[in-house]
Amino acid sequence: MLVVGFPTGAFQANCYLVAPGKGEACVIIDPGQDAEEPIADAVREHRLSPVAVLLTHGHFDHVFAVSPVCDGNDIPAWIHPEDREMLTDPLKGISAQGAAFFGGKLEMREPAEVRELADGTVLELAGLSITVAHTPGHTRGSVTFRSELDEGGRVLFAGDTLFAGSIGRTDLPGGDLRTMMHSLRTKLLTLDDDTVVLPGHGPTTTIGRERASNPFLLELAEPGEPLPGRRGL
Repeated sequence: MLVVGFPTGAFQANCYLVAPGKGEACVIIDPGQDAEEPIADAVREHRLSPVAVLLTHGHFDHVFAVSPVCDGNDIPAWIHPEDREMLTDPLKGISAQGAAFFGGKLEMREPAEVRELADGTVLELAGLSITVAHTPGHTRGSVTFRSELDEGGRVLFAGDTLFAGSIGRTDLPGGDLRTMMHSLRTKLLTLDDDTVVLPGHGPTTTIGRERASNPFLLELAEPGEPLPGRRGL
């Protein structure tokens, strides 16, 4: 499997291109702010053919370039229905202070073709089998994408559900800490320790590393301990 990742925009949200190998079809995960040019560069460098965009959630730092990327390549975008409204009204996903930063106006539009994700669906795209897990908490429609490598490894595109040493914030519209902790307990802690986690912000980690050291995951085993600060938009 070929994975090309890079941070985009003011919030440094990670965008990923995923393909079986160079010269193959690929999917694009979370094309955020200013993502068009680095995506085009990666497509040319690795001779890739995009077939779909997959969105882990609807926050604008992960979806801002979805329409030009999708419509420019004539490909669909996939998003959970609970977050679809943020494709046309991104202010629904941010705080009042955040909205004020943008002058109360942040315009986006849906791509020409939008398809909706469902929990447990296995997408067969670009020669890859990608399992969708609905993991609400950061937003109501947050999802993760899981795939297995030909060489036997496992990879999880976690969006803003899980980071190295932290989790996504839950104090924005649609966020909920109790729901987030349930998602972590039932959808992520059930994964094998060697699963490589590619998060929506920050460095790569593994489920095993986070199980052993992430204070939020330790909190699941030790209720009552104070929760440290969370990250993400």
